Amino acid sequence: MSDPSETDSGAAEVPRLERVDYDAIEAMLGDRVVRRETHLNAESFVIRPDDVESVLGALKREAGFDHLSCLTAQEYEDRYESIYHLRKYDDPTQEVNVVVPVGRERPVHRSASGVYKTAEWHEREAYDLVGIEYEGHPDLRRILLPETWQGHPLSKDYDQDRPQVVTLKEHVNPLAETKRETASGEESDGSSDSDTMFLNIGPHHPATHGVLHLKTVLDGEQVADVDPDIGYLHRCEEQMCQTKNYRYQIMPYPDRWDYTANIPNEWAYARVAEDLADIDVPEYAQVLRTMAVEFGRIMGHMIAAGTFALDVYGDFTAIFMYAIRDREIVQNILEDLTGQRMMFNYFRLGGVVWDIPEPREEWFAKVRDFLDELPEHVEEYHDMMTRNEIFQKRTVDTGVIDAETAKAYGCTGPVARGSGVDYDLRRDDPYGYYDELDWNVVTEPHGDNYARVLVRLQEVEESAKIIRQCLDLLEDWPEDERTIQSNVPRTIKPDPDTEIYRAVEAAKGEMGIYIRSDGTSQPARFKIRSPCFNNLHALEAMSEGEYVPDLVASLGSLDIVLGSVDR
Repeated sequence: MSDPSETDSGAAEVPRLERVDYDAIEAMLGDRVVRRETHLNAESFVIRPDDVESVLGALKREAGFDHLSCLTAQEYEDRYESIYHLRKYDDPTQEVNVVVPVGRERPVHRSASGVYKTAEWHEREAYDLVGIEYEGHPDLRRILLPETWQGHPLSKDYDQDRPQVVTLKEHVNPLAETKRETASGEESDGSSDSDTMFLNIGPHHPATHGVLHLKTVLDGEQVADVDPDIGYLHRCEEQMCQTKNYRYQIMPYPDRWDYTANIPNEWAYARVAEDLADIDVPEYAQVLRTMAVEFGRIMGHMIAAGTFALDVYGDFTAIFMYAIRDREIVQNILEDLTGQRMMFNYFRLGGVVWDIPEPREEWFAKVRDFLDELPEHVEEYHDMMTRNEIFQKRTVDTGVIDAETAKAYGCTGPVARGSGVDYDLRRDDPYGYYDELDWNVVTEPHGDNYARVLVRLQEVEESAKIIRQCLDLLEDWPEDERTIQSNVPRTIKPDPDTEIYRAVEAAKGEMGIYIRSDGTSQPARFKIRSPCFNNLHALEAMSEGEYVPDLVASLGSLDIVLGSVDR
C-alpha cells in the first residue's frame, strides 16, 4: 500500500495537479474553454452555459472522467456558478473541475443529467437551495424543501424571516398520464382499468431508517416506480458551517452528519481544511486518526448488519442485539479514547485532541481482547445471516445493480463495492497512515442485497486488521516522539478565492467537502458531498420490477442515515 509520493506525515510531495495532462484536456475541448482556473485539488475549466453537455460528455467519453463526485452551486456578487467536480473511478487522484458561470438576472444553464445520471439529484439540490435552473433536466423540482417553499435559502437575497406556508396536496400517481405495459403485455394509460397503485411508505416507518418518504407506484404487485422524498431532516448544516470559524467551531458538526459511524466525517473536514490552510499532521497523530476511524467503520457496519436483519426477517432478539453488543464494546473503547460516547469530536486541525488514555497498557489490552473475540463474533453473523436460508431468499438476486449503473448514480462505499466497483479512497487517494499498512479492499461481483452485506462483514475484519497494526505501532512509539498536534495558527485565514474539494472513505462511501475561502476566518462556501445522498438515488434502479418486501430490503442494504442524506 505504500506510495513513494507520500511523506511520513501523509502530505503529498508530488502535486496532485501533475497527475493529469490539463494542457491536453484544454486542447481537446478547444474553444469551448473560456479560461482556466486553478483550485487546490484540480485545474478548472470555465465554460459557457450552453456547452455543459458537450464538455462533460467529452470529458467522460474521451478523457475517462466517469465519476461526477459532487456539484457545488454558489452565488457571487455578480454571478451564479455551478462547479462539476469530476474524478475517475479507476484513479480518483485524477480530477478536473468544470465551472459554469451564469448571470444574476437569469441563472440558467444546460443540465448535465444527460451525461451523468447522478447530476439529476445534485442539480435539483442546487436549484432548491441556490436558485440555479438547469435547462433540459428531466425533473427539475425541489428536493430538500417542500415544493411550495418561497425563495432559495443559500441565495444572497433570501429573507430568513419570511413566514412560509406549506400546503398539503393530494398525492397523484406519477404514472397516471403515461403508458406502461402491464404484466399481460397490454398497454395501460393509467386510467381506472390500470393495475397501477400509488403507495406511500413512510416517512414514519421503522423500515425507512428515519424520516424518509418513499412515493411508490405498484404495477400489480411489482414496483414500477419509486421516488424517495427527502428533506425531513434537513438542518442547514452547510449554512451553519459558513458562519463558523475554521479553527475550532466547524469540527463538532461532522459527527452529526452520520451519527452511526461519525468519526470518518471528522477526517473529511480535517483533510480539506488542512490542505486549504497548508497544515501538517504529525505521523503519530496520523496513526491515532487511522485507528480511531477504523473503529468508527466497525461501529457503522455493526448497526448496518443489525438493522438490516430487522428489515428482512424481523430478527430483533438475536442478530440485532448481537450487533448492538459489539457496537457497545467499540463505543466503550472510543469513550475511553475520546471522552465522548457518541459525538466524539476527537479530531483537531493538525492532529487529535487526546493521546491514548493512561494507563496505556490497560487500554491496549482492552482493545486486543475485543480484536481477539471479533473473528468468532463475525462468524456468528455469518451463521445467523449469510448462511441462513430465509435471509438468502430475501437478499440473493434482489435489489441488483450492476457496476456501470452504480457508477452512473455516483455510488461509492459498500454499495459500489458490492457491485464489483473496486473503489476505495483509503487506497486510491491515500491519506493518514493507510498506505503504510497491510489490508485489502473488499469487493463482491453480484451487486445484490446479499453482496452488500458480505462486503460490510468482510470490511469489519479488514478494519480489525488495520487497528491491530496501529496498536503495534503505538505501543512501540518512542515516548518523546508522541506528538498529537502540530502548531496551528490561532486564527486561520486562507487567501481569498482559494477553492478545494477533498474526500475521505467513510463507512458508507465517499464523504467529500468543497470549501471556497474569502480571506476571512469563515468559509464563503461550504458544500458537503454525502455518500448516502448518492446511494439513495440508486434505489430507483435497484427496485424497479421488484416486490415491496424486496424494496424494503434494498433500502436497508444501502445503509443510509437521513442526517447524512439531508445534511
